[in-house]
Amino acid sequence: GDARSPQNQYPPELLRRFELYFKAPSAAKARVVRDVKADCIGKLVTVRGIVTRVTEVKPMMVVATYSCDQCGAETYQPIQSPTFMPLLMCPSRECQTNRSGGRLYLQSRGSKFIKFQELKMQEHTDQVPVGHLPRSINVAVHGENTRLAQPGDHVSITGVFLPLLKTGFRQMAQASLTGLLSETYLEAHCIVKMNKSEEDESGAGELSEEELRQITEEDFYDKLAASIAPEIYGHEDVKKALLLLLVGGVDRNPHGMKIRGNINICLMGDPGVAKSQLLSYIDRLAPRSQYTTGRGSSGVGLTAAVLRDPLTGELALEGGALVLADRGVCCIDEFDKMLEADRTAIHEVMEQQSISIAKAGVLATLNARCAILAAANPAYGRYNPKRSLEHNIQLPAALLSRFDLLWLIQDRPDRDNDLRLAQHITYVHQHSRQPPSSFQQLDMKLMRRYIATCKRKQPVVPEALADYITAAYVEMRKEAWASKDTTYTSARTLLGILRLATALARLRLVDVVEKEDVNEAMRLMEMWQCQGPPHPLPCPPPRVQRPADAIFAALRELAGGRGGGRTIPYAEAQQRCVAKGFTPAQVQDAL
Repeated sequence: GDARSPQNQYPPELLRRFELYFKAPSAAKARVVRDVKADCIGKLVTVRGIVTRVTEVKPMMVVATYSCDQCGAETYQPIQSPTFMPLLMCPSRECQTNRSGGRLYLQSRGSKFIKFQELKMQEHTDQVPVGHLPRSINVAVHGENTRLAQPGDHVSITGVFLPLLKTGFRQMAQASLTGLLSETYLEAHCIVKMNKSEEDESGAGELSEEELRQITEEDFYDKLAASIAPEIYGHEDVKKALLLLLVGGVDRNPHGMKIRGNINICLMGDPGVAKSQLLSYIDRLAPRSQYTTGRGSSGVGLTAAVLRDPLTGELALEGGALVLADRGVCCIDEFDKMLEADRTAIHEVMEQQSISIAKAGVLATLNARCAILAAANPAYGRYNPKRSLEHNIQLPAALLSRFDLLWLIQDRPDRDNDLRLAQHITYVHQHSRQPPSSFQQLDMKLMRRYIATCKRKQPVVPEALADYITAAYVEMRKEAWASKDTTYTSARTLLGILRLATALARLRLVDVVEKEDVNEAMRLMEMWQCQGPPHPLPCPPPRVQRPADAIFAALRELAGGRGGGRTIPYAEAQQRCVAKGFTPAQVQDAL
């Protein structure tokens, strides 16, 4: 047959059945965003950072196909830039010979589209020089590289650094505004998820038998807990709770009802007990985490904001800190300094593990399956033992019940303990490492790999333990009611015990929860009361006020109401105490 005219020959983009991507050389070192400069244009570079924004995947036209309304010939137009000028007149030989002036119509079915997505990548906080703001860079992703990164991921992207050349009217407008300047972007060829602090890939390498044997030897639970922030002295039980927070419980979905497995912990204590340092260490240790402070966070910044997409001009959701920490940990420091309106924004996240948005015509539910680790000071700056527990905490009961563990850490003077603490701090300050201990602490990389191994386990609670857990919970409710403490023990407490017990079973790499796991979970539940105000009863049973103390308080109140007089008739004092529910014998014993 006759040869096809040059205008309607198939372009190579239509005939190509593969995608070609380049990988960086193994010896190439990843750059910081601010080190990608003008001399890198047109070169293959590798950049490390955190993904802050991801657009929807949309089709991008690569070849436009037209058909003529006069001769029916097909014409192909390869597209190399973000914008193009459509063809109007048919260039075929028949239309040119007849001078019929056939018009071209774009045929979407015959055109070729590829997947396109745009990312925004920002520098790590440790890559930002002193006094500077973190820089960001736009990344264009095509084809099979789309949907590889999510907001909050730490990634290493290899691609070609290119200027964004605009054509048509945009080029004229750009020339009048910016002159010779041009926007730049990175055309991604290879996307690799990375760990937060090391230069290795996320989840790289399984644990060998030798490493597992080294970790799971005798007292491995105490050793793993002591390996969390070893530079910080003491807080053994707090570190055990933080270890269980990193491992997490098991999610349950009975008949569509979601029961969370993530563990929420609140550290409340006096200033200077290393709460913020513990939060900072967990932020570095967790593979996926976000760190924020109370006064520096708004409700929108924690949940999600409705912004206009610069690419399409449409309203779109941009996730906040809780969305970026999905499947990870969100650390919130200075939790008590948050405004009440902002604090209520995280209620849904802490129990339902999602964020529901209905703003500006955007209706959506975002996943925020993260564990909350909060640090706060008591209401008066320091714990005031003269006031009740509720007055010291001053957080709403709806919020407190969502925390599985609430730690009250007090700074009490104790000569022996203060001496050991001072020696520990002095040693760390001199040598920049923790003092030598009886066993070898695990490094952060090995801890991260072991926690990832634990998370693959899905332990269950056997039938034999159901009655034991039920009886223990009923007893806890009874004790809480006897001590007039109805704030902290509810059905959520029972779920918290189950979460902690399954996390302990995960830590031992077993498939069934044992009685020791439940006992340890209940011990951690009750240990926060030991950290609270000093009282004569042994810990952990709750404090019960002696009748004599209550009678003395009633008599002091009566004396104050009589104009400050010191003398109270015995009959009047006895009548007042009997009216408050005490027997005459108790009044006699107290006096």
